[in-house]
Amino acid sequence: MTGQDAPPAEPGGRASTARWAADLTMGARFAVNGGRESWARTVMTAVGVGLGVALLLLAASIPTAHALRGERTDARSVYSFSVPKPGPGTIGVGDAATTYRDRDIGGFILAPDGDGDRDALPAPPGVDRFPAPGEMWVSPALKQLLDSDEGTLLRERFPYRTAGVIGDSGLAGPAEFLYYAGVSQKTLERVGASYHIDHWGNGDHGDEPLNPALLLLIIVGCVVLLLPVLIFIATAARFGGERRDRRLAALRLVGADVHMTRRIAAGESLFGALLGLTVGTGLFLLAREVIGGLTLWDISFFTSDVRPSLPLALVIAVAVPALAVVVTLVALRGIAIEPLGVVRNATPKRRRLWWRLLLPLLGVGLLLPLASGFGGGDRQAYQAAAGAVLLLIGTTALLPWVVEAVVERFGGKGSVPWQLATRRLQLSSGTAARAVSGITIAVAGALALQMLFAGVEAEDTRSTGQDPNRAQLMTNVPVADGTQARDAFERYRATKGVSGVLGVTEDYVSATHGDKADPSAVSEEALTVADCPSLREVIRLTSCENGDVFFVESPVFEGSGDTFAHPGAQVNLAYDDEGIPDLDHQKLWTIPRSAQVVKSRKDPTGQERTGIFATPGALDIADLADPKATAMIQVDPKVPDATEYVRNTSVEFSPSLYVMRLSSTEQSDEFTAIRRGLFIGATATLLLIGASMIVTTLEQLRERKRLLSVLVAFGTRRTTLSWSVLWQTAVPVVLGLALSVAGGLALGMLLLKMAGQPLTVDWAGLGAMTGIGAGVILLVTLVSLPPLWRMMRPEGLRTE
Repeated sequence: MTGQDAPPAEPGGRASTARWAADLTMGARFAVNGGRESWARTVMTAVGVGLGVALLLLAASIPTAHALRGERTDARSVYSFSVPKPGPGTIGVGDAATTYRDRDIGGFILAPDGDGDRDALPAPPGVDRFPAPGEMWVSPALKQLLDSDEGTLLRERFPYRTAGVIGDSGLAGPAEFLYYAGVSQKTLERVGASYHIDHWGNGDHGDEPLNPALLLLIIVGCVVLLLPVLIFIATAARFGGERRDRRLAALRLVGADVHMTRRIAAGESLFGALLGLTVGTGLFLLAREVIGGLTLWDISFFTSDVRPSLPLALVIAVAVPALAVVVTLVALRGIAIEPLGVVRNATPKRRRLWWRLLLPLLGVGLLLPLASGFGGGDRQAYQAAAGAVLLLIGTTALLPWVVEAVVERFGGKGSVPWQLATRRLQLSSGTAARAVSGITIAVAGALALQMLFAGVEAEDTRSTGQDPNRAQLMTNVPVADGTQARDAFERYRATKGVSGVLGVTEDYVSATHGDKADPSAVSEEALTVADCPSLREVIRLTSCENGDVFFVESPVFEGSGDTFAHPGAQVNLAYDDEGIPDLDHQKLWTIPRSAQVVKSRKDPTGQERTGIFATPGALDIADLADPKATAMIQVDPKVPDATEYVRNTSVEFSPSLYVMRLSSTEQSDEFTAIRRGLFIGATATLLLIGASMIVTTLEQLRERKRLLSVLVAFGTRRTTLSWSVLWQTAVPVVLGLALSVAGGLALGMLLLKMAGQPLTVDWAGLGAMTGIGAGVILLVTLVSLPPLWRMMRPEGLRTE
């Protein structure tokens, strides 16, 4: 700029739009043509902002991806309140889902209800035509599994010919396992159709509202995961600030005033932020391709699903550059850029505490009214999010004041590394505080989230009453008579990997006559037939032999004798086709007088039975009218895929037969999905925080390269400087973690109160979160040591 006239003074201290545009453009030119140092700063800013933008775009894509996935699953829904009358244009649908090695495989068996034109039948979404009997359409992922060596055992479960592959419009995601199989009308009648439909997409049942506790978990999780991203973007906008300030001092020397230098600095940051938007968009597009081929916990999305909504994308496009400009202007307010240099090492004004305390107090003020009960409405959701944001930002805003207040009390005592570190902190504590602000807010939020998570998990985790130590699998086998039930138990016992089968056959018996007051009302009682080992699992026995009969009174009639079924009484085994006791064609059975009255016992599934219990020697199950066979199966843990062999045997009885794995506890699908999503988001956020701290630390070391070289040249040992860097990082970290623990506990207790959970502190989670934060800091320090040693070389004294 030598030889040029100085820019005219701004009238009234206010610049015109043209002046703003010219100065912003000049700042952008400095970012591009300012030499190697300017390019280094611009690239660092662009990469940092780009990483944050990529994460923000991915987060903004979640609602769209979820909605598109839901639209495709709704389009193939068969659940409807209005059931059409079966006829030529309707089809019967049976649920034939299964599981293979912890993979959930969705499936339906289809058959026409009439004899009309099969081409006119409604085909499932993604399928070209209605499947004929004996053929199936499979998803690409299921076809790949069936064609692989891993799917050898699974192929035995599908006695169908593969006719085609389901298209994308019929799949929730590319990695979904799904099939549609055509069967004959006779097969579907034997199995029993779950639904009759005349079109697909009967999603008129509506979505159930989410549990308020789970909604609160989602809100806090989003706040905790996204706030560190915004802080990282703000930190990235300040990369290379010291060298930029020296360049602005040179501009003051040739006539630029303070306002012009700030606009030029804003233009430089704006250019870096806009370049960061471009980089972030590129990283986002690359991440889309990766997500399109990624499967986590059987959840996958098509690449086209991962796209942010237009309003959210516009907000990101505007907010990120604006944030970079605001951060730059705020940073310059505390620096005096004069024509002869930059004054930043003079005694700074003490940071004000009142507004830093006001932020968390406002957050607490927003959350306290919700402590009486969080209902999950829109207003309460926004209020909870705003309160959490203010409390977490307020905790982070306190960190610079706390660091400044603590380090200024450090004297000149201690080792040389300690003195070097404390002196540096006294001169520039704000830089050190900013370096750990991301980890502070992340640990505080993670701690609160962990407390809420533990409380909600305790509420959402329910005891099933099942005992997997007595049996591991259970299934209800459809049988037409007792002979089929007996055969089913024997086939399960002969299955590979099965060590035992507790088989019970259940039916009902009725009184031989109607009630005196109402002859049409006939009393009934439950009847269970099983061998002695199986009976011992459902009733409490001291002795049992084949031919014995036992009786467990219902609590309603216990001790009253007011029941038709008792030792020595005759009961009726005959029922008509509609399941009503047949008194005209009775089949009588006399309960032996030797029948013993015993107590009931919960079976391995947690069910407790009452009524009559007979061994096969006392009652032939072939005499039962409508028996239900229940097999509780014990598997040998030493046999691989024992469960899969049992499932293959079950398909021989019915393609819709479901084999349940017994478990002592269960959780809702919503909670499991939220836990998985939070784990993925927390991992990405933690990686971003680590990357931001590494870049920030390296940028600070690069700014002090000449100072480090001078110290080494005067004989300072490298280990001394290394320890000083470690202490310089450790002091703000310790103070930041202390603040994060306090803020996290406060937020966590408020959230637990809102969720209606007891106020308990998860000390294990607290230790884990604090340890992870300290571990990230230690890792960042170790990574920064090699560049630190390189910067201590004598070459650092050179100047150009």
